[in-house]
Amino acid sequence: MSCDFSLVHYRELLQAAKEGGYRWAGFDRPPVAGDLILRHDVDLSLDAALAVAEVEAAESAWSTWFLMTRSVFYNLGSSEGERVIAHLRELGHRVAHHAVYPHVDLDERFDPVVAWHNPDPDYMRAPIAGAVNVMEPPFFEPEHSRSDSNQQWRHGCPHEPLARGEFEWLQLLTHPEIWAFAGSTMRESMESMLDADRAARFEHLRNDRIDLS
Repeated sequence: MSCDFSLVHYRELLQAAKEGGYRWAGFDRPPVAGDLILRHDVDLSLDAALAVAEVEAAESAWSTWFLMTRSVFYNLGSSEGERVIAHLRELGHRVAHHAVYPHVDLDERFDPVVAWHNPDPDYMRAPIAGAVNVMEPPFFEPEHSRSDSNQQWRHGCPHEPLARGEFEWLQLLTHPEIWAFAGSTMRESMESMLDADRAARFEHLRNDRIDLS
């Protein structure tokens, strides 16, 4: 098994979790032994989100997707954004808010759960009125958390510990852009994403009746 950042290995992570006896969980109750809370912060690409969400659905898994209302990379108010939210729900996933401090834009599109985008320590774990902050107790403890930020696992890829059932419970944060676009480094993955975005934007131009002759 290669611990790369690909949809193939993401599927292997899910299979390892099932082998280890974990159950899928969210933020609607405190975590208990055997829970695996799959969390995705969608920073850059809705297409990547759907690619990973489809893999999870194929493995009978569900997760919580944190989407931004103030992103410079995608627009939840567009037809594309509305389609993605609807499809995530159809697949059995949950949709929450990836907020940009200090703005919390919770509305009917989201479950009352918030993850800050690139948070600073002074507010990262502070309570949020009317919502769960995924970084506050009881949902976050360092020994019960793993993240793939910038294609780096701080404590190594978790697939083997998951398969062995070594975590009492775990909040696993992944960023779909890292997994859905090819690249052995963060830069290569981002270049792949930008290549795909260029092609998609040309299609948007054609659909907007722009003459590209």
